[in-house]
Amino acid sequence: MRDFSNKVVVITGAGSGIGRALAVNLAEKGARLALSDVNEVGVVDTAKLCHARGAEAKHYRLDVADREAVFEHAAQVRSDFGAINVVVNNAGVAVMSGVLEMSWEDYDWITGINLNGVVNGTKAFLPHLIESGDGHVVNVSSVFGFVGVPTQSAYNLTKFGVRGFTEALRQEMLIGKHPVAVSCVHPGGIKTNIAASARSVAGDDSAKRGELFHRIARTTPEGAAKTIVRGMQRRSPRILIGLDAWGLDFFPRLFGARYQDLVAFFAGPVFAFMEKRGVRAKL
Repeated sequence: MRDFSNKVVVITGAGSGIGRALAVNLAEKGARLALSDVNEVGVVDTAKLCHARGAEAKHYRLDVADREAVFEHAAQVRSDFGAINVVVNNAGVAVMSGVLEMSWEDYDWITGINLNGVVNGTKAFLPHLIESGDGHVVNVSSVFGFVGVPTQSAYNLTKFGVRGFTEALRQEMLIGKHPVAVSCVHPGGIKTNIAASARSVAGDDSAKRGELFHRIARTTPEGAAKTIVRGMQRRSPRILIGLDAWGLDFFPRLFGARYQDLVAFFAGPVFAFMEKRGVRAKL
């Protein structure tokens, strides 16, 4: 799919960050956009940005963790647009906490959105993508789908899960000779609000957490969107965003399971650095 003109693209989590940037990028390429987010105000603003670029864009309020709602959404999009070519399962959240402190509520919350949301979106839209004869599933994982990191067990759980699910799906599409490409996206640090809006049982300052993340993150949402679109055009199985993503993909390949010892060794100084900037990171 090198030409997105008149292709119907579904994007979850389109109210901000990568989802919004991707919507605007594809709007400029003539795509027809079905944009959803649990934040209705945000997704309305994204739709307006797409309209300003001459694109057809409809906005929907959607909680991707609600399976029934996702299937109803897929049927509604099919009715509204007449076909569906691409689904980008992008909606995601974060929780920062050690395993001992993590509540079951937080585990269920992040799993429902980050992992079940991807599965829900894939299952709901896959028949429509096959029907289109030119489909593409794009599921957003993370560099934390490559390496485990202290205080990120819940996020790792979901992003490793997205990676495994998406890689298995791609093989099934190849075996079944279905006309659907499958890509798994692994962003590194992207300058979005995910860190500031992350849940944390540590009681740290969310604003300081977001500020620190923005200082460390090297890639803008617009840059991430460009990389994703380029990967979609190439039908890339794996789309890495940022030099940090390439590095963290290579890290466990180089050291094997011993990478965990290195991460644990350096965690102390990293946590101390974060503490000085108002972000509590002790386990």
